[in-house]
Amino acid sequence: MTDPTLPLAVDPPAAPAAFPTADALRIAFACADTEEARTARNRLVHRYGNAPLAEADAIVALGGDGFLLETLHRALALNRTRPVPVYGMNRGSVGFLLNAYREDDLAERVAASQHVQLHPLRMVATRVNGERVEALGINEVSLLRETRQAAKLRITVDGVVRLPELICDGALVATPAGSTAYNLSAHGPIVPMGAGVLALTPISAFRPRRWRGALLPHTAAITFDIHEEGKRPVSAVADFTEVREVLRVEVKECREVSLTLLFDQELNFEERILKEQFAP
Repeated sequence: MTDPTLPLAVDPPAAPAAFPTADALRIAFACADTEEARTARNRLVHRYGNAPLAEADAIVALGGDGFLLETLHRALALNRTRPVPVYGMNRGSVGFLLNAYREDDLAERVAASQHVQLHPLRMVATRVNGERVEALGINEVSLLRETRQAAKLRITVDGVVRLPELICDGALVATPAGSTAYNLSAHGPIVPMGAGVLALTPISAFRPRRWRGALLPHTAAITFDIHEEGKRPVSAVADFTEVREVLRVEVKECREVSLTLLFDQELNFEERILKEQFAP
């Protein structure tokens, strides 16, 4: 997979092209490195063919949520201006962002699917040695302590210091698509698509003990400054890109990049998020 830490300068997203009908749809299949996913891919390729990624109208990703995320990054690396839409089918475990696995009428399902636009987060991490690393996070950007000692973070939003010191295991900023992943397990809120907000969530906050995080406008520029960085080193992670021993991390939604996820109409993404909020 192309290195996600490459320079992130991109052109504004092109207007979405008309999606082809089922009989004209060119599908590329990608699968996780598991026996279940490989078997599914072989069966589907035999039935529907397999278009080259550069020529495909849609990528069908077979695996779990992690592999779907990897496929979205791959689509972005191939074409930053107009990434190929991705339709996931669950051959993993949870599969929250994936459709049910069925082999029949696949082209018709993809052609009739709901298109959900995702904007990733742009992370700019400055290391203690002065090196700057940029990366995109589709789910979240997270900061994590590297040693047994808690991290100490200062949080600034749009140039205003909102939390002078957070003592914690870490903190994260999640997109709506990522709000049901690590963010949810850290007791952060589920964010509906289209809400226009990002979730800022602490990870095992010690002081202030009762701070539960914040919902911020999607336009917010969030900066984390690390206190006592030598004694309490912190790493920053944007999806698959980890930067260790950071001094400052800047996070903002990258509106000029737009990815497309495809969902079956009968259980679209809005309905999944609504159901998750009422799950026992």
